[in-house]
Amino acid sequence: MNIQEFFQLSAGKWFSQRTSHHLAFKQAENGKSDIKIEVLPPDNPEVIKLCEMYEVDPALAWGGARVTWDGTMAWDETKHEGSTVLVPIADPEKPNEGKLLRDMGYAEKAPVAGRYIVSDDEALTLITEYESMYSEERLWFASPNLRLRTSILKRFGGFSMASFCSEIRMGGTQTPAPAADATAKV
Repeated sequence: MNIQEFFQLSAGKWFSQRTSHHLAFKQAENGKSDIKIEVLPPDNPEVIKLCEMYEVDPALAWGGARVTWDGTMAWDETKHEGSTVLVPIADPEKPNEGKLLRDMGYAEKAPVAGRYIVSDDEALTLITEYESMYSEERLWFASPNLRLRTSILKRFGGFSMASFCSEIRMGGTQTPAPAADATAKV
């Protein structure tokens, strides 16, 4: 599986349940979210804009994804909602690795470029280093309609958080993309 196939398999609406462990405070919290993942074509203005922002030739992008979320955490009543655009740029030497351009980061609400790796076991690992923290997420499919995600967040100075999410596709089975689409521009 490559990054494009992973994004295509992820397209759709998901219900996510999260358990986060704040290691420094020895506390856990639960949350839930509705997540929508939409695959964007390479000529999408948001894909082109993000590439230009990072001074990457848009021709290197097969496209990207828009991820939108709306959720709550048990410890507060605040709605956690937002959206980000992701554009993977494959490393020409290692096609299952590359840069992941984001218009908004996971841990900090600012544009950030990280790295991705699609491993032999078809799991996607996202690594992002911010000025004051490090984030690593690992995502994989237990079945076509069940996606699992773990993440760690380390702040410089020692504060850490670990999370586990189960994400269930809402609305039925995802239909795999036609073979021509999956290899169009890798």
